[in-house]
Amino acid sequence: MIEVQKIAGAIGAEISGVDLSRELAAETVAAIRRALLDHLVVFFRDQELTPAQYLAFARRFGEPVEYPFVRGLDGFPMITPVVKLEHETVNFGGVWHADTTYLPEPPMATMLYAREVPPYGGDTLFANMYLAYETLSPGMKRVLEGLVGVSDSAKADGSRTREDRIRDRGTAGADRRLTALHPAVRTHPETGRKALYVNAAHTVRFTDMTEEESAPLLEFLFRHQIRPEFTCRFRWRRGSLAFWDNRAAQHNAVNDYHGFRRVMERITLRGDKPR
Repeated sequence: MIEVQKIAGAIGAEISGVDLSRELAAETVAAIRRALLDHLVVFFRDQELTPAQYLAFARRFGEPVEYPFVRGLDGFPMITPVVKLEHETVNFGGVWHADTTYLPEPPMATMLYAREVPPYGGDTLFANMYLAYETLSPGMKRVLEGLVGVSDSAKADGSRTREDRIRDRGTAGADRRLTALHPAVRTHPETGRKALYVNAAHTVRFTDMTEEESAPLLEFLFRHQIRPEFTCRFRWRRGSLAFWDNRAAQHNAVNDYHGFRRVMERITLRGDKPR
């Protein structure tokens, strides 16, 4: 019997009463998936997982896929190390974003597991993109209808945060540039709700517009979608696991723990083409 407890008004819930290292009953998997759809990000505490157990848990919810720029763990290519070392000043993922929207089919969800955390700092913020869309004016919704965003893996806001990891674990194609076109507002394939689907890390412009022409609208949307009342903040402990819906949530890893090591492991699950 699991318990689901909201941690903020807009997004996020902590799930207790489950050991993710064990084989989960179908009813438990269904309850976790329902909580994910309801709260967009769910958190688990005090989990002791080997890479094989972590991967087995992820496979109950979808198909793990490799990250295109950083090699996975030895023997587990679907598990991407997300690391900041003591001497580094830039962190991986330290900008508001949805994961890899520069792919034609971005991940449907992401899991992040904490192996080693700093004594303070290193929290992750999450934001609800349903609310970001639903609180726009009718006029702005009409403006966004039919607009298509261009996501680019080379946008500085996103690419800078992965430079250290590419340097030490880059894939053979880490220098390639990936772009994809996605609607500015997507419809969630499971809930049917509309979500704002542009992000500061990867969206560079709208199709049929220049970057300069797109900038005023994008800058407004980037500010609007992370209003405090749309967000939650999660403080990590060793053994914590976060599982978020990449189709309707954004996240930002706070970079406030210079001089300390933070070691996480990420799994992304195959998604569909946003519509």
